[in-house]
Amino acid sequence: MTQDGLVIQPGIAIPQNTISVSINAQGQVSAVVAGSATAQTVGQLELTRFPNEGGLNAIGNNLVLETPGSGSPQAGVPGSTGYGTIQQSFLETSNVNSVDEITALITAQRAYEMNSKVVSAADQMLQAAARLGS
Repeated sequence: MTQDGLVIQPGIAIPQNTISVSINAQGQVSAVVAGSATAQTVGQLELTRFPNEGGLNAIGNNLVLETPGSGSPQAGVPGSTGYGTIQQSFLETSNVNSVDEITALITAQRAYEMNSKVVSAADQMLQAAARLGS
């Protein structure tokens, strides 16, 4: 299970008397059992990719669902061609560059303000023209 209680697929059984669990970059899950000095491999994690990632349905909490637009899932072993690797105890950071996004937001805000002033000026000119015509 994940920390959020979600069951991973395929399932991996961790022995009851396990002292520690580790996962290497290729997704092999190893456990050190009480009374043993060496770790034993207890399972293999897989990664899944889709032909069209944009077609996945985001349901929140970094979870997505397969849709007809995403294509069929393709499972593979971490580290193999086309699949990333796993890093245990790392926190994934955002793939958004906050400086670029703030710059784009300021640019959009200024463009909105300029367009608003153009509309106000055009409205004032139409009002002045209407007064001259009457």
